[in-house]
Amino acid sequence: MEKYVVGENGIHYTLGEDGLYYPDLELPEGTCYEIGRYGRRRCEFIKAHHRTRYLELLLSGKLNEYLHEVEVEYYEMEDLLVEQMKKLQGVTEQLKAENQMVWVGRMNNIRSSAEEVVLHELVYC
Repeated sequence: MEKYVVGENGIHYTLGEDGLYYPDLELPEGTCYEIGRYGRRRCEFIKAHHRTRYLELLLSGKLNEYLHEVEVEYYEMEDLLVEQMKKLQGVTEQLKAENQMVWVGRMNNIRSSAEEVVLHELVYC
């Protein structure tokens, strides 16, 4: 038996110690970004609910880049929503100067609301 063969499909195969031929497959070089908690949440979600999409991204070497894009888009959308909600609810620097505890409470509420909206729109969709 030959050690290396090329199949009809053009894929190279190597003879293993057990007498079976295994394809010589390599993952393409991908990017290497730090992925935060929202990128990891998205990864777990697509792994569990969109298995085909997850495997497609993983095998093409684009999973890390995709998760980084989700993370960046998450923070941009959250910042935009927080600013819009602050305007709608009248949370200003003047309120912060006059009554810090009320300002902190409203800002925490706004940030939590924005986080829920963005998680639903970007991470768990």
